[in-house]
Amino acid sequence: MTRSVHLTERHEEFRTRVRAVLEALVLPAGESWERDGALPRTAWKVLGDEGLLGLLHPRRVGGAEQDLFTSVVFLEELGRTGFGGFRAAVSVHAYMATHYLARAREPGLDRDWLAPAVRGERVAALAITEPGAGADLSGLVTTAAPDGDHFVVRGVKSMVSNGTTADFHVVAVRTSPPADSGPRGTTGLSLLVVDARLPGITTEPVTTLGWRSAGTATVTYDGVRVPAGCLLGRPGSGFYQLMRGLQLERLVAAAAALGGMDRCLEDTRRFLTERRAFGGHLADLQAPAHRIADLATDLAAARQLVYHAAWLYAQGELPATECSMAKLHTTELACRLADAALQLQGSAGYLDSSAISRIHRDARAATIAAGPSEVMRDLVARSVLRTPAS
Repeated sequence: MTRSVHLTERHEEFRTRVRAVLEALVLPAGESWERDGALPRTAWKVLGDEGLLGLLHPRRVGGAEQDLFTSVVFLEELGRTGFGGFRAAVSVHAYMATHYLARAREPGLDRDWLAPAVRGERVAALAITEPGAGADLSGLVTTAAPDGDHFVVRGVKSMVSNGTTADFHVVAVRTSPPADSGPRGTTGLSLLVVDARLPGITTEPVTTLGWRSAGTATVTYDGVRVPAGCLLGRPGSGFYQLMRGLQLERLVAAAAALGGMDRCLEDTRRFLTERRAFGGHLADLQAPAHRIADLATDLAAARQLVYHAAWLYAQGELPATECSMAKLHTTELACRLADAALQLQGSAGYLDSSAISRIHRDARAATIAAGPSEVMRDLVARSVLRTPAS
């Protein structure tokens, strides 16, 4: 039986296969990846061999060219592993950094970077955020100055997922105006593919509250010479590429959050039905039972919002408002659900070694990445306020 009018039996069969793959790959090793601070190469290769790193990518690079809801199912299952860092690392690789390469359709970049990334042989990172700029792209100051048949990149990128292990970075840079002229809004932004092995690149791992296996790092580019052929699209087209890519990024975050909430709710259900108290089980008490009922209802409503946004995106639209709504609602709900789940599990949940404590600290990151909730509210408000009620 399918879970939605948007899903077919094929989707559910795919879900069963993916869940088995991820449970075998992640559950035995996830805690060690958290301690190591990144995913090992072997994990990426398994995902590549299973065809899970190119579900949306074209067949010309070894991708599967599947419909969007196949990816929605995959992302839900990523979240359902309960390891936010794992889901962040894979999402950035498969749906963010490599998304821009796939749209650029550059044969050389396809051969050297995109196809190996789909196979799990090379790891991708997306470097946009800077110490002084994040959601406000007009504040980006990393520059890429033309120098013959190269660009010379200078700047610092922060909170780069996969930064400690990436083979290449997709970097948002300012190719104009010249470096000494300062930034001018969103004009002059471009995207470059940068080989992480080039001289002048320094990577510093950072410790974060959650998403500990995401390989997060600060990356410094000090006069890095990048071949001009690594430019994605036209010079100065980066803002438009990012505006399109960010809608997919927010949809990806929302779908993965659904899976994370599925896992959180299931773990809490199991705890309440097994834990004995007051002559019965906690699940028999009205207060926790009603709390679970409210959370399950909120999750079901969130799923419909995400699926609707995904359906609009799949029709070829760019549903910025719906993607912002979906990202805002699901990631904020994930925090509330994790908080309630920890409370319901009491002292057992408060242990640092408990699964719910990890889920609790991981949940907050998704309300910040891909545009914080405050920016999502601003985007939704602008859309609502400028549109007359029907």
